[in-house]
Amino acid sequence: MSAKPDGNTGTDADQGKKVLDNAPGAVWFRAGKTSRPRPQLSHERIIATAVELLDRDGVQKLSMRRLAERLGAHATSLYWHVATKDDVLDLALDAVFAELDLPERHSAAWQEDVEAFMTGLRSVLLRHPWAAPLANSRPLMGPNALRCSEFAYTALTTGGFEGVHLSSAAATITHYVIGSVSSEAVWQQRSDEAATRSAVDAHIRAHIDEYPTLAGHFPLLEEDDWDSHFHRGMRLLLAGLASPDARERS
Repeated sequence: MSAKPDGNTGTDADQGKKVLDNAPGAVWFRAGKTSRPRPQLSHERIIATAVELLDRDGVQKLSMRRLAERLGAHATSLYWHVATKDDVLDLALDAVFAELDLPERHSAAWQEDVEAFMTGLRSVLLRHPWAAPLANSRPLMGPNALRCSEFAYTALTTGGFEGVHLSSAAATITHYVIGSVSSEAVWQQRSDEAATRSAVDAHIRAHIDEYPTLAGHFPLLEEDDWDSHFHRGMRLLLAGLASPDARERS
């Protein structure tokens, strides 16, 4: 096969597959290797250990070498099961979604199902603070994530959403949960949360001419009020979704 003008060989499809094979989310589309026997290191144990390390150290500190050390194995043995670190992250993230316990049957009131989805997802993501920011950076195409999406989409369809309105509504409830959990996780990891909030409050009050509304209502969120803050926002969001305008405007 002759070389292309840019010096690469192969078809556009080959090049595209090569990019996909190394991208976040690729594990859900890549064909598995089945031609060689695999060593005695279970897929389930690898992912469970990865989640444990991610819970302890976060995404940035996870590496194939550190994961292998934790498993008591050589790094090369991991590649019989996972091709890249992105594969590990995708699989670990889907394992987190497996923890979301949704009702077996849908309620007659679609808002109850949406609320169950949102509160359940929040609870799961708070147990794994690294998961919410990661979920925003890759396609959620694992079987557990798709199961959760199917539940949410079905609930919203029952509520009368369809087409682009359905997509927008689903994105709205998911992004609200992921965004609020991401913020909460960042603040909860700070040892100086109270001091930082006091400093922000003092700064705003010192510039009351520039920020009169903020100065009159800050702090916007008490240190121990994350749960109430989330549920207030969720009620506002559900009220907006219940409005006929949510389905009619383009």
